Amino acid sequence: MDDPEERFTELYDRHYRSVLGYALLRAERDTAEDVSSETFLVAWRRLDQLPEPPLPWLLGVARNLLAKQRDSHHRRQALVDRIAALSGDQVGGDVAEHVIDRETALAALSGLPEQDVEAMVFATWYGLPPEQAAAVMGCSVRTYNVRLHRARKRLNQALRLEVRSTR
Repeated sequence: MDDPEERFTELYDRHYRSVLGYALLRAERDTAEDVSSETFLVAWRRLDQLPEPPLPWLLGVARNLLAKQRDSHHRRQALVDRIAALSGDQVGGDVAEHVIDRETALAALSGLPEQDVEAMVFATWYGLPPEQAAAVMGCSVRTYNVRLHRARKRLNQALRLEVRSTR
C-alpha cells in the first residue's frame, strides 16, 4: 500500500480502539480521547518511520503523552478506578464473594507502584510479548522481565496481606 492516506486509515482503523482503551485505563474519557488523537497525529507525522508491528510504538507514544499530563499518583489511582469499573460487569456466581475478592484485589493493586501495575497490564490485559512490552516501557527485554517478575511477587505479597487484614 503506497498511498499514505490509505496506510494511515488502515493503521487508525486497526489500532485506535487499543490506544483509546489504554488511555482510558489511565485518564478520564476526555483526556483519553485527546491523548489517542494526539498519538495518531504523531503517527501521521512519522508514518514512514513506523516500526512493525506498530501497536507497541503507538502505546509508547500514548504512554509518553499521558506522562506529560499527570503525576504518577494520580495515574495509578485512575487505573485502579478504571479496572474497578470494567470488572464490575463480569461478576457471576455468589456476588458477595466476588465483591470481597474484587475489593481485596483493588486494594492490593492500589498499593503497588505504577510501573508494577503497568508491566502486568501489558502482559495480561494487552497480551504483549516481553519484547513489545519492553519497547512500550522504554527498557530492555531483560529489565522488563525483571520488573514483571518483581511486580507479580509484590502483588502476591500485597494480596496475602489484604486477605489477612480482612480476616
